[in-house]
Amino acid sequence: MSPAKRAPLDRRRVADTALRLLNEVGLEGLTLRAIARELDVKAPALYWHFKDKQALLDEMATEMYRRMVAGTALDPADTWRERLLLANRELRATLLRYRDGAKVYSGSRFTGTEHAGAMEATLRLLTEAGLTLAQAVQAARTTHMYTLGFVTEEQGVRPLPDERREGYDVEERARRLAAYPLAAEAGKLLFDGYDAQFEEGLELLTEGIAARYGID
Repeated sequence: MSPAKRAPLDRRRVADTALRLLNEVGLEGLTLRAIARELDVKAPALYWHFKDKQALLDEMATEMYRRMVAGTALDPADTWRERLLLANRELRATLLRYRDGAKVYSGSRFTGTEHAGAMEATLRLLTEAGLTLAQAVQAARTTHMYTLGFVTEEQGVRPLPDERREGYDVEERARRLAAYPLAAEAGKLLFDGYDAQFEEGLELLTEGIAARYGID
């Protein structure tokens, strides 16, 4: 048995193992039994730490967030736009490191308070720019949910950055939709060039926030 497998079992070690296994088997194949086998323990041992799979997903999402912010510091000179752009770019980059990363992260509950500092700072930036707290929450939530939705769709085509699911050949799609020229041409915009697509959408949202709430 390797030294790693002899290490004491705790929540963070289980989550770390689950994230590694996630890239191999995806969310559907990520079972407590498979994680226990990887850790060389019996499945019931995991229930001392997680009552069910959702509790494990919560810890995995929290660990993803910890890794995202590790060693980074918020720039107090950021504008509200810069902060929203940076936060969502970092979130997308983090989610793309894991197969089904967006699905794991979506709807999960953080198990710690590591996120509270960044949340407080972002809401303060937005309210100091002239938004009410309710408007600030809506602005931050809308960009956050855009990123989660975008990456969910992106990973439906590219489970990992170097993979592409069968059935998403843009040229073949264009041939099948030849009778619908605009829809056929749109495939190149929908299923390729995700970096540019994401940036354009994020810019649209920040411009919309500024216009909606009358801030610079």
